[in-house]
Amino acid sequence: MTDRPTDFSKLPSYTAPRRSIFSARKFALMASVVAGLGVAAYGLSPSNNFDLLTTTAHAQVNKEVRQVQQPIGFADIVERVKPSVISVRVKINEKSNDSADNGDNPFPPGSPMERFFRRFGGPDGFPGGRGRGGRGGQMVTGQGSGFFISADGYAVTNNHVVDSADKVEVTTDDGKTHTAKVIGTDPRTDLALIKVDGISNFPYAKLSDGTPRIGDWVLAVGNPFGLGGTVTAGIVSARGRDIGNGPYDDFLQIDAPVNKGNSGGPTFNTEGDVVGVNTAIYSPSGGSVGIAFAIPASTVKSVVQQLKDKGTVSRGWIGVQIQQVTPEIADSLGLKKTEGALVAEPQPGGPAAKAGVESGDVITRVNDQPVKDARELARTIGGMAPGQTVKLVVLHKGQDKILSMTLGELPNSKQAKADNDRDDDNGGARGSVTVPNLGLSLAPAASVAGAGKEGVVVTNVDPNSPSAERGLKEGDVIFEVGGKQVATPGEVREAIKAARADNKNSVLVRVKSGDSSRFVAMPVGKG
Repeated sequence: MTDRPTDFSKLPSYTAPRRSIFSARKFALMASVVAGLGVAAYGLSPSNNFDLLTTTAHAQVNKEVRQVQQPIGFADIVERVKPSVISVRVKINEKSNDSADNGDNPFPPGSPMERFFRRFGGPDGFPGGRGRGGRGGQMVTGQGSGFFISADGYAVTNNHVVDSADKVEVTTDDGKTHTAKVIGTDPRTDLALIKVDGISNFPYAKLSDGTPRIGDWVLAVGNPFGLGGTVTAGIVSARGRDIGNGPYDDFLQIDAPVNKGNSGGPTFNTEGDVVGVNTAIYSPSGGSVGIAFAIPASTVKSVVQQLKDKGTVSRGWIGVQIQQVTPEIADSLGLKKTEGALVAEPQPGGPAAKAGVESGDVITRVNDQPVKDARELARTIGGMAPGQTVKLVVLHKGQDKILSMTLGELPNSKQAKADNDRDDDNGGARGSVTVPNLGLSLAPAASVAGAGKEGVVVTNVDPNSPSAERGLKEGDVIFEVGGKQVATPGEVREAIKAARADNKNSVLVRVKSGDSSRFVAMPVGKG
């Protein structure tokens, strides 16, 4: 039977056995007789001898306590799972012309390839194996980790490890190298499925069916800095982490040391099952500081199955721009809790718009399951298949409304862009009026070239105003204030007065910046 380390998530309290002084002394006397020793042989009084043996008994109890509280070791687990872990090495041919040569860094700052090597490369973000090819081209290499999930050679790694790779090689725990091909990738979750053909007896790991608890022991196995199979241990520090990687962020945070080259490697629990795939670290220095993030096994299962079946991942899509319900927004809408997902704008022709979802609605449930926040809604819908029918509960102007819709498929190129720069000269807008409560100067959108025909455009923002604090800027267009459409600065003022008359602390403003819309809760101030 394998010894298991202590589970910190439910560490039991230890109560020492209660032993009477009489029983301890009786035990001491019997020990003396059995050993054939007289009390006087050690020059001790009977009471001193009793104390010595009682101390020995308590030392045994303390030893038992230490055995309960201290981990015994991971050697048996590592011996079982380590053969399934592989080192992944990629080669990428990049063509360039002589005029584009910029020294040691062959990629322009901010380019996909530059970001690729910043994620898992060697010194200064680039792996030591990088070298140049023939004239007019160059060969770059990188290293990561992965693990087999089946005996016939299917393996999981990170998308950013194999992205754009011309050749992928894997090295197994026994030192053998094999050529692998990329079956499919999913940039949104940073997962990739690769395969080694021709062999059907690879040792492989099982993806966990359960969810680890905060405090559970975990083992990270991978290829840090190209050193080969390396094992580190730690615990689950947190779950459900959002690190700003995308709408599907739901990472495990672990404190097992993870470094460059660990990308794509597995995180095991003490049962030897994979609970996550290492994908990112927080590192001001470039090395491990005890904060690493892993993609949960539940996500890996769903993505890998689709990659295996069709090479791509299809996600459900309802076609809305959504945002968090902050305390200020909840107050503006009269909500008791900061839960649900606020619809900033339904996309024209999308499933939500066709079903009747409107700007300012709050989606509170999907198929009778509560929606905690905007991220949870994105993950829930994204985890469903296109074509599936779902039921939404929407809070519309203070009343619950039930809507049914058929999910579309999330377009691969669909990305909300925020254009922070406008070329229009708003300073000379006709009819520009200052709204002191907001710290804004506004003008009808129709009076400003390029602002459209609806709403009012922001022509100036007081840098010390509530509007500046909330990110409003010159060129933004305000469509609604307090649920009412506005076309002039006067209508904005009237909406603020109405909110103040209703004893509201803030008013909800729908703002469009570039191609993105959002709601902002603005304080109404005092009249």
